[in-house]
Amino acid sequence: MQKNFDVIIIGSGPAGEKSAAQAAYIGKKVLIVEKENVVGGACINTGTIPSKTLRETSLFLSGRKQRGLYGIDISFGREISIQDFMYRKNFIIKREIDAINENLEKHKVELVYGSAFFVDKNTIQIEETNEKFSADFIMIATGSKPFRPKYFPFDEQRIYDSDEILHLNEIPKSMVIVGAGVIGCEYACMFAALGIDVTLIDPKDIILPFLDFQISEILTSEMKNLGIKFLFNTSVESAKVKNEMCELVLKNGEKIFSETFLYAAGRSGNTSKLKLENVGITPSSRGQIDVNQNYQTNVPNIYAVGDVIGFPSLASTSMEQGRIAMCHAFNFKYKEKLTNLLPYGIYTIPEISMVGLTEEEAKKKNINYEIGVSRYGDNVRGKIIGNENGFLKLLFSKEDKKLLGVHIIGENASELVHTGMLTMYFDGTIDAFIQNVFNYPTLSDIYKYAAYDGLGNLSGKKLKK
Repeated sequence: MQKNFDVIIIGSGPAGEKSAAQAAYIGKKVLIVEKENVVGGACINTGTIPSKTLRETSLFLSGRKQRGLYGIDISFGREISIQDFMYRKNFIIKREIDAINENLEKHKVELVYGSAFFVDKNTIQIEETNEKFSADFIMIATGSKPFRPKYFPFDEQRIYDSDEILHLNEIPKSMVIVGAGVIGCEYACMFAALGIDVTLIDPKDIILPFLDFQISEILTSEMKNLGIKFLFNTSVESAKVKNEMCELVLKNGEKIFSETFLYAAGRSGNTSKLKLENVGITPSSRGQIDVNQNYQTNVPNIYAVGDVIGFPSLASTSMEQGRIAMCHAFNFKYKEKLTNLLPYGIYTIPEISMVGLTEEEAKKKNINYEIGVSRYGDNVRGKIIGNENGFLKLLFSKEDKKLLGVHIIGENASELVHTGMLTMYFDGTIDAFIQNVFNYPTLSDIYKYAAYDGLGNLSGKKLKK
């Protein structure tokens, strides 16, 4: 007997889980279909949470977070094992899977494991069991997977994509990473922190070009200090395993050798098995689905959210997209649109976060702006934690001092950015930082002194701190 629901959600990652919780909260009967044998999607199992946990693990195991703070080197006297490296990651994943299951159970969301495909616009079928389920609305929240060029022989032994790298069998001595985007830079930093010889290759001549140029330059310098070598304006044309080493041929014909090779350049939407042709939806060549401002596809009762619709492909954004889509589907006037202020957190070493305009964007838009900067090295808390190279830049309008952009590199950047983001949300000016009192000593206090610096620049003279 075919079961009917108000909404069926395909995928249990951040977008799927929060979509389900939102619909259930307003009393709807919800089914989630998950193709893997655990909930959480790439965010919990192969992407966001595991990689960020490994970053913290690498900082701890290498002693880098403590090194130099107390005049001694607190690094381990024994070789780090793969079990050491993966322990915390595995622990956190289990805890998060348990938390998601509890949340779905609390909201009385039904959960079925299996690969779903469309029969028609109101019906899906489970490939493994042939069970059919129907609903008024169907949500596609299937996420994405690493893009894998066919000319690289991925083997999960020497040649990895960004999901498979989480299953390393041992800590290698060397690694070549292709792709100086967010994923590539994050992995390059965490592996370099462990003492692995890392080479990062990218066809561009700059890492993370969407960042404020000054922040990108500082990150490049810091990554070089970690020992990372950069090969810009080139690419890997072929790769093979020879004598237990990866032999990589570059575009110019040069050969380089490494114990491991990580390809981390792009992701593709998980749509190939959905049989979207049965409902008249055509994904892009990268498997991504077009949606309107309400996250409806060209079939109005079928919605899509999260990585499967492409940019910005952030867990935080995906959750909000799911909530907004469900509110729209059931005409619940709660969340109606996504804010245009989306913070970015990049978990390199050091950490980076930003919200709003960069200087480059302001120039292109002919905005009359000024900047104010403050460094962790001038902040007592920055000195206490030994993170003196941290840096905050505020971008604001010359006309009314309205805050336009916040750019941070350094410890806790992804936490600190929210102070600026909320100021921007309420159309605040840099005077908000001047007039308010911050705990002392805190890193947050850098906002006040960046604002003072900005006022000094605005008046043509530096004000006393």
